[in-house]
Amino acid sequence: MKLLKTLAVAATFVVGASAFAIDGTEIMTKVFDRQKPDFSKASVQVTLAKNGKVEETRNVGEYGRCKNGLSDVVMVFLSPAAVKDTRFLQKENDGKDDDKWIYLPTLKSTRRVAASDGTKAFVGTDFSYDDMSTREVSDDTHELLKESEDKGNFKDLYVVKSTPKDPKSSQYSYRISYITKDAWIPTYIEMYDKKGKLLKVNEIKSIKKMPGTNDRVYNVPMENVMTNVQNGHSTTMKMVNIVVDKPIPDHNFTTDFLTTGR
Repeated sequence: MKLLKTLAVAATFVVGASAFAIDGTEIMTKVFDRQKPDFSKASVQVTLAKNGKVEETRNVGEYGRCKNGLSDVVMVFLSPAAVKDTRFLQKENDGKDDDKWIYLPTLKSTRRVAASDGTKAFVGTDFSYDDMSTREVSDDTHELLKESEDKGNFKDLYVVKSTPKDPKSSQYSYRISYITKDAWIPTYIEMYDKKGKLLKVNEIKSIKKMPGTNDRVYNVPMENVMTNVQNGHSTTMKMVNIVVDKPIPDHNFTTDFLTTGR
């Protein structure tokens, strides 16, 4: 009798483990590996708000490049005067933290953003420097919570809980991501603080299909809102226009470009 009970319990675990056709790690790997444009150039409107009331609107130029599977991005702040000529460069690395640099016009110098600065606000927004990066899939454990859930402007999403293997490697205790099944884009991410309380929500409001070269079609997030639910502040990044797969000089993705702006 005891053996039969043991076998029954074991069978329950097997059925539970195979309930989903795909697991959390597979989903997050598809998110990480989704196809991105070789190049992109966009005008971005950044809006800072408190409890829904607009505090400031910024205009930013953004350059993107995906080379050998690694993404680089440059952001150039054009207005208002308080942030004008601030320039930011992020270069993705394989298997280690991204490299980041920022040019501050008030200091007339470019400095590397240290890993210890990852929790700090990115140019006064609700995004931290770490929020601007994509974590390696292997840095976290990924649990598929639901196979289908509606959230925000999107339906039938995977729901995945990602928990850092090393708690010190992240400012969050865990994240819950709602992911589209066609484009593999997290359209809604809940980020929980070290006490397990919801701290921030990152929501993509819309996605646009854009034709690229060689008959490729990209799914491009057009509006992204980061909200700190604990203080009511939010940052919206909205693509005003974007061009994909039009080559951009390598020089634009260097610290020399940050310093000179050309």
